[in-house]
Amino acid sequence: MAEKSKPPRITKGRAKRALQVGSLTTSVGSSYVWHALKRPFQSVATKDQELFDLHLKNAMRIVESSRELRGAFMKLVQMLSMRDDIFPTEALNILSVVQSSVPPMDYPLIRDQIKSELGKYPEQLFKNFEPTAFAAASLGQVHQATLKNGRTVVIKVQYPGVDETVEQDLKNLKALLQVFTTMARDMLRQKFDATEIYQEMEERLREELDYINEANNLALFQRLFADDDEVIIPRVYPDCSSRRVLTMEYVEGYKLQDMFSAGVDQSLKDWLSIKYFQMTWRQIIEFGILHTDPHPGNYLVTYHPKIAMLDFGSVRIFPEEIRTGYLHLAKAILDRDERMMAECFITLGYLTPGENPAPLVKIMYLIFEPVVEDRVYDPHDFDSVSKTVEITNIGVENRIFNAPGHRLFLVRALWGLDSYIHQWRTITNWHRVFRECIERVKESSS
Repeated sequence: MAEKSKPPRITKGRAKRALQVGSLTTSVGSSYVWHALKRPFQSVATKDQELFDLHLKNAMRIVESSRELRGAFMKLVQMLSMRDDIFPTEALNILSVVQSSVPPMDYPLIRDQIKSELGKYPEQLFKNFEPTAFAAASLGQVHQATLKNGRTVVIKVQYPGVDETVEQDLKNLKALLQVFTTMARDMLRQKFDATEIYQEMEERLREELDYINEANNLALFQRLFADDDEVIIPRVYPDCSSRRVLTMEYVEGYKLQDMFSAGVDQSLKDWLSIKYFQMTWRQIIEFGILHTDPHPGNYLVTYHPKIAMLDFGSVRIFPEEIRTGYLHLAKAILDRDERMMAECFITLGYLTPGENPAPLVKIMYLIFEPVVEDRVYDPHDFDSVSKTVEITNIGVENRIFNAPGHRLFLVRALWGLDSYIHQWRTITNWHRVFRECIERVKESSS
């Protein structure tokens, strides 16, 4: 008789987790050291190819460790997958698979967690509770249930023990980031300071572990989008929620990834494309508050159509100076006001006073090519891969390595936006759509 597989659990024990990640850090670090020792004896082409292959191999090592450790370390690896200044795109794609490859935990563990948090077992709290999770992620999983009054809800339950691993995993992350700092300095001759990156990742991780914070984020976004009846933000049921359990209204609709298929009407894709664009830029330049996880599983499209935003564990609130900095930068890009662009780079922390802004101006024109010219633009005319290579080359040649913490999640959100627009292939005048977003802010603040 075949042995029954054990349900997945969070790997606990400070020493065990430290040993496992310590081994990972040593393997990754020593592989880069060995590569550095060989570089003087290799051709340029061989150096570049071996470094590329090494990035891919180490990305696989990190993914495998995160799958075994789960919990906080897996979430940190997901955040690391946004760092285009550390890994090439192909390696980032490997790291990002931890987003969608998490098996759910065994139901008895979830049942006990709900009892621990809410004082009663699911069958006592709800008219019906589906024991099989319909979604699982790095920190928790989601179940469907019915309240005693008959309303359908979804219950987000944090994995038992995940918060116990946070401190050790943050230490593990710091050690891993130190490897990349050394690698960038010694091999790529790049200035790379991981301090602000680490701080940003630590803050976001602690926020995501606090479901009371997420409930507050849901209420905040309900207020922000109160004037837009095409956006749905689920309501929270506080009597069935706690720091590790979050009960929200059930929203029926199609998953965003379903909207990429060839059978979906192009007019619906166009509506989605423009709507998502407007929602993203409202958050950045009008609210200064950003839903930072563009994963398609975090959005639903209803039959109206409307778009529902889900999973508010990761929300970045920018200081007012940063919000207005991005607003002024957006306007300066459209107006080709390079003096104002240079001032914004300093305000936002991308350049220090006295640095030449010209290379970064060139990068901005490359990134925002679809919106710079007042004309109809096909997103497929924008080759993201070749643009990324060109931008990277400009950055390396001109030693542009400043990476302020707010950049981490902003880039992630813009990557998601670019990916969706490419897949929906909405051909329109994106310059005018973008300018309308900016003009809206001017009107709302006047």
